[in-house]
Amino acid sequence: MIRRVAVECTGYVLRRARESKRAARWRPVLAYRLRKLPRDVGRVLWFLVRGHGRWIRKTWTWLTHGDLRSDVRAARLAGDPQARREAQEAIRADAKARWAKLGIALRRSAVSTAAALGLLAVLALVEMLFDRAAMPRWLVTVYEVRDFLGAAVRLVVPWLLTLGPVGWVVAAVWEGRDRTPGAGWLTQPDREDADSWVDERMISRALAHLGVAPLNAFFKDGGQLVYLIAPRKDGDGTFARVRLPLGVTAGMVADRRDTLAANLGRAALETWPTKADEDGVLDLWVADKGSLGGGAGDWPLLHEGVVDAFEGVPFGLTQRGVIINAPLFEANWLIGGRPGQGKTSALRTLTLGAALDPTTELWVFVMGESPDFEPLRPRLSRYRMGMDDSVAADAVQALSDLAEEMERRGRTLGSQPGQPPKVSRKLADRAALGLHPLVLAIDECHELFQHKKYGKQAEELAVRLIKRGRKYGIILLLATQSPTKDSIPKEVTRNVSCGVAFAVADHIANDGLLGAGKYRAGIRATELRMKTDRGTCVAVGVSDEAWELVRTFYVPSRTAWTP
Repeated sequence: MIRRVAVECTGYVLRRARESKRAARWRPVLAYRLRKLPRDVGRVLWFLVRGHGRWIRKTWTWLTHGDLRSDVRAARLAGDPQARREAQEAIRADAKARWAKLGIALRRSAVSTAAALGLLAVLALVEMLFDRAAMPRWLVTVYEVRDFLGAAVRLVVPWLLTLGPVGWVVAAVWEGRDRTPGAGWLTQPDREDADSWVDERMISRALAHLGVAPLNAFFKDGGQLVYLIAPRKDGDGTFARVRLPLGVTAGMVADRRDTLAANLGRAALETWPTKADEDGVLDLWVADKGSLGGGAGDWPLLHEGVVDAFEGVPFGLTQRGVIINAPLFEANWLIGGRPGQGKTSALRTLTLGAALDPTTELWVFVMGESPDFEPLRPRLSRYRMGMDDSVAADAVQALSDLAEEMERRGRTLGSQPGQPPKVSRKLADRAALGLHPLVLAIDECHELFQHKKYGKQAEELAVRLIKRGRKYGIILLLATQSPTKDSIPKEVTRNVSCGVAFAVADHIANDGLLGAGKYRAGIRATELRMKTDRGTCVAVGVSDEAWELVRTFYVPSRTAWTP
């Protein structure tokens, strides 16, 4: 009876364990490892052989001063006799120091061994002549210590003879292991995010096959990358920060972005290697597969809601899948890209958001025949559209009026108690002061800056407003499809706080919108594809991050404004 109950209880426990979620989770892992067992055994044997080979190579390098001899060869090839002599002297000095250290160690070992043997011999002789009961207490203690140490040696030596070879094998396998970090054998084959999973091992392998010569040499010599920030989940992707080896810059990795994306099993748009605070530190963000597909969805304020211009406007979804509130107050914008990629739509979204702040005054000038802002006409204080000289004249007059308004606001702000350094929400709400947000949007601004009669004046006024108008609540929004050094003044590019680049043709247009050096740092709108990535842009200055990949909200013209 008792036996049957025990069997039934054991069977019940085993069934419950077999049916548990943890067992179900680990069962495919164990099955996977059993299938790979022959290959794993072969790898361990190869690690054992390679570990001994590495030990032999290290020993030979140490004995022959291989590291110092490489300096001699480099100096000889460079034709530098002074460096060659210094390297040879370093070899002789190192050899002399080694022999001196070896002599000191041998001498100390010999002296210590002789002293220990002499002490043991004296103790044995005394024990032969006298009984322990007649010895002083301190001498008995010495004999007890000797006996204890002898017993410990007799106990430990057999274990060392058994475990020593095992430890030797384990150390050799560890020395001969693959130097790419990460425990790949712990990766479960049935995890839900297996297609998007990115870890240190995958990143290291991708970089090892990138085709960069210094990286190839680094991995060939058994180097291991240092991860300042280990791969971690970051929104709809994975972020990691890597200290690159000597001779490798983040720009060199960014130049091979397509290869890196292929090595990671991603599209180029889903792989963003950029420079961190140092040229030798790589920031890598890898999107989950398919997470960047599709648009941003409906604009959050499409049907209801208001905006505070001091807090920002919903602009789009970042690569992390988070809604980004684009700053308006204390910000000026330069938006650009190839025709039809979404720049005017982005400008309209910003303008529409500003229009939902009842205290904001809006001026819009379209330097072309485009009806994109017609639905906003009832809300605009000034609005002109066209390609004739009168539109350019009115746009320059608006810039001039804003410059005068900036000076007036400066005097008004200075007369307030405490002389606040900038306009605040509280001051903007006091209508009598006239410090409300004032937004000027100019679409196709390159037509204005390149105008034969008004271009120079427009450039000077725009630069003045961009540099000084932010703290007075004056905001410039500029959009162009021709972001070149001739069409957009350098001072405009240098001083705007928010740069937005949709798909552009080359690095000149890229840096003309996002700022100098951005292309080299890996922040590249040139990777965006015409039509396929319409509505997606690379933006700087719109958040605390160095850059954002933004899928902008699209508001159709027919629903942009309902008076």
